[in-house]
Amino acid sequence: MKVYQRLAQAFKAEGTEAVFGMMGDANMYWYTELAKLGVELVEVRHEGAGLGMADGWARATHKVGVASTTCGPGTTQIATALVTASRAESPLVAFCGEHPVSDDGYNQRFDNRGFANACETGFVRLNSPESVDDVVRKAFYLAQLESKPVMLSCPMDIQQKNIDEDEEYQPSSTLLPKRASGPDADSVKRAVDLISKAKRPVIVAGRGARWSGAGEAILKLADRSGALIATSLMAKTWLAGQDPFHIGVSGLYATKTAINLLHDADVVIGVGASLNRYTTEHGYLYPNAKFVHIDTKTHVLMGNSRSSDVYMQSDAKLGVEALLAALEQQGFKQTGYRTPDVKKQLVGHFQDKKEYPIEDDKVDPRDVITTLDEVIPNNISLLTGSGASAGFSNILFNKERPIVMASHFFGCIGQMMPAAMGAVLATGNRPHVLVDGDASVMMHLAEFDTMMRYKMPLLIVVLNNESLGAEYYKLDAHGMDKQLSCITTPDLGAVARGFGGKGVLATSSEQVQKAAQEWVANPCPMIIDARIERAVVTLPYRRIHYGSDE
Repeated sequence: MKVYQRLAQAFKAEGTEAVFGMMGDANMYWYTELAKLGVELVEVRHEGAGLGMADGWARATHKVGVASTTCGPGTTQIATALVTASRAESPLVAFCGEHPVSDDGYNQRFDNRGFANACETGFVRLNSPESVDDVVRKAFYLAQLESKPVMLSCPMDIQQKNIDEDEEYQPSSTLLPKRASGPDADSVKRAVDLISKAKRPVIVAGRGARWSGAGEAILKLADRSGALIATSLMAKTWLAGQDPFHIGVSGLYATKTAINLLHDADVVIGVGASLNRYTTEHGYLYPNAKFVHIDTKTHVLMGNSRSSDVYMQSDAKLGVEALLAALEQQGFKQTGYRTPDVKKQLVGHFQDKKEYPIEDDKVDPRDVITTLDEVIPNNISLLTGSGASAGFSNILFNKERPIVMASHFFGCIGQMMPAAMGAVLATGNRPHVLVDGDASVMMHLAEFDTMMRYKMPLLIVVLNNESLGAEYYKLDAHGMDKQLSCITTPDLGAVARGFGGKGVLATSSEQVQKAAQEWVANPCPMIIDARIERAVVTLPYRRIHYGSDE
């Protein structure tokens, strides 16, 4: 058989269900073999979007996403998406073609190894026909073990060579270590000692806790210890519908009420969350607290390179269950934060009541979010972008949903539309909603065609203030010419209709509500272009740029 045939067999044996990318000279033979094996080939309009979709697939499933490019310019297109996936710790394998090893003057020659290194990506190269099984297995092994993207670089001429291979491929799962075990007894003892002495404990749950299935144990631990429940941004709204003392995101996207409560915490239990500087708001949220940190990694430094007081290397679920069992054995149970007064403070605390002038043809962005959160059923997943508009989404959306996926990993806009598309396909084409800014959506607007071809039931709501929002408010805060950041956009609803989908230009919350209700009744590719009022500033930006917490 040909090497490219064996490569396809190996990817299939690794569990590859879909490949996102564009076909070219250096991957098209491999593509044809994948199609024969029943792997779905999602042909995109830009290679970077393909890698972004594989990233969304990986984040939605916590399994390896697969993308592909041809050699040279096909590979260089995925740079930003690779770095974003690396910062998101997404397990990915990117099958990237490489120029023929026998032709150093090839027009599309490129240093894949150097490029992968610059993009914070692992690298494995196919150097000979005989190594085909080993390199595929290594790529998938590293992607899963280190939770990062890995480039598998495959020279065109080696792919065309013959190979005698009749043995069954042994997938990377045969090499991976078993699931992380529970914590050691000493760390449990020290953690319980801190928790049992605490009067105002807080549990901060991250996506690692969600992946491990620790939800029920966290709810029980919170009830027994008297803890408030907060989440990292990456686990936003998780458990929100199951506990009245869930206060939302820990960090800049917390409400003023939540910040005041968290500031007084004396013990913080981080579960499957990195407790980075954003989650702790650079130490401002928990200035006097002791920290118990549960994570599967050998050790994780928290924000500002601080070590926790008790570090428990453990699977999140097993770690929380061990703490719970020890507290039960001691007969420990307290009220802590779980008082009628605190419950009263949390009523309506997500509302942003600051008044702004709203022009007649504009809608208050806060109304857009609250309307969507009310109309969209809680069995539909949500993705939110980055940039200025994220300040509305990341505070005001509060329904617990199957998946809530935020951006911010690399601080770049434009990455969440592809990620949303990947998440849709990863979940069997289930409906999803993406809320993002206009500049971000415009970057990959051509992929609406991909949404149409694959009939993705994705609703894209554009918080459109026709500007580069972050720069607009920064320039305004510095007394500079903010109009330089303003860029007009076409009617994006009409653009969606031009692609054959559905689309609406909304200038009122009533129009947003009606359009969202229509989509819920018949999920399909759709854009709601919500023309929002620029005068309304997000609460996080008011804090950072205007010195106001009101």
